[in-house]
Amino acid sequence: MAYPKIIPGRFSVVIPVLSMMLILMIHTAVAAYEKIELFEKATIEKEVILLGEIGRVSGDNPQQVQRIKNIFLGNAPLPAKKKIIDRDQVVYRLKQQGIDLLTTQIVMPEETEIIRRFKKISVDEIEKIILTFLDKNLPWDKSLVNIKDIQIKNEVILPMGSITYKVVPPPKVDYLGLTPFSVDFSVNGKLKKRSWVTLYIEVMAEVVVTKKPLGRFKLICENDICLKKKNLAKLPSNVITRYEDVLGKRTRRSIDSNVTLRPDHVELPPLVKRGDIVKIIVESQGLKVTALGKVQGKGRRGEMIKVINVDTSKAIYARVLDANNVKVDY
Repeated sequence: MAYPKIIPGRFSVVIPVLSMMLILMIHTAVAAYEKIELFEKATIEKEVILLGEIGRVSGDNPQQVQRIKNIFLGNAPLPAKKKIIDRDQVVYRLKQQGIDLLTTQIVMPEETEIIRRFKKISVDEIEKIILTFLDKNLPWDKSLVNIKDIQIKNEVILPMGSITYKVVPPPKVDYLGLTPFSVDFSVNGKLKKRSWVTLYIEVMAEVVVTKKPLGRFKLICENDICLKKKNLAKLPSNVITRYEDVLGKRTRRSIDSNVTLRPDHVELPPLVKRGDIVKIIVESQGLKVTALGKVQGKGRRGEMIKVINVDTSKAIYARVLDANNVKVDY
């Protein structure tokens, strides 16, 4: 039997080439195929950049497509800021995640520009937030209040999400004069920005003022005082605003005219003084005993004073009820 003769030459090379092509065809037929198309510009909301949010990913295997979409490319830029991603960065991340680049087609521009979406809170909006807070929290009659010189440095830029805010006054605020506040903005429950606001709170209220100079221990009557409207922000916090808190009291020291009165300017006059004879009252379990006593020092209503019992010559301490009576407390 005669065998065909193999002639060396160009046809002998065809066999390995055909084998390689066949292998490639088989590999291509078996392997899934994915395509990544990145945008020239992309806008995102999250704090991280995922591949699927800056382009389109398609392919034969849904699970592989989703895996590619979830590949982390880096942290997102700050709200309203930009970041650039180039092809090398994308390829590096794909290799890092074990993506087969032989079966993955990447279509992208030289660079992809990524912009973080944002919410802008304007200066006018911040001012409105502050004024609404003051309207609810000022301790003064609103007709007496004037809010002036509101200073807000900048608008606030926030990431997208559920935005809430809280106005924080300074500790022990009296809502008078130059006052700072902070407006704390949170997104999805997390504090993101703090805006500082300063303003001047003017409160024009009536206060008790002396009409003329008053000497020491002068008993104050209506002709000595009057009501004047003044800015409480420029006065001590404890100024007297009612006639009733002054009339019937006396000055503790000499006072000039046009002085805004405070509690430390006046005092109740003493009802008893040293040498006065008073009735001492002792009450206990339904039993009431009285005796005469001699006062050993001046005393005002409600004050404890030393009294000598006239009958026994013993010293006791009793509370002043009025000009004629003192009571022993038990």
